Amino acid sequence: MIWLAAAFRNKRTARRENLASWVLHMLPLAIAAALLAADWTPWPLLQREVLPYQAAFYWIGLALTFGGLAFTVWARFRLGTNWSGSVQVKAEHALVRSGPYRWVRHPIYTGLLAAFLGTAIAMDQWLGLLAFVIVLSGLFYKLRLEERWMTETFGDAYRDYRKHSKALIPGIL
Repeated sequence: MIWLAAAFRNKRTARRENLASWVLHMLPLAIAAALLAADWTPWPLLQREVLPYQAAFYWIGLALTFGGLAFTVWARFRLGTNWSGSVQVKAEHALVRSGPYRWVRHPIYTGLLAAFLGTAIAMDQWLGLLAFVIVLSGLFYKLRLEERWMTETFGDAYRDYRKHSKALIPGIL
């Protein structure tokens, strides 16, 4: 609900990805969400546990899920009127480097990946890990496109930002 309410206050779009490109990153997200929500799968192997059950894994996974979601909300509000659900460049687009953007260039993706990984850990099923890998592939496609567009839009300022921050995991990736 927070996301939807904030979406109505965005800047005008100057450049937008085409529908086929949008589908390439949204479809994996939808498939992964459907896998996690499903009570049944035609592949029973996917519902087997990854590791022997331990309550600690559930709580760690739950904390990672909520922490990831909180990180996405923080990043979304920090991005402000520059945000969009698809890859876009806004009119008078600003390069945000504060808040979670001081650590990673794509903190919304970082938070989503943490939430999906946390859900996979809490579920302790191969299905959860498959969903995580599917989301990772979709977000990686979107990230590469966004990186290219941000470099084209901000030039040396974005190249400098890339030198001083990682894409998804601070200090690592």
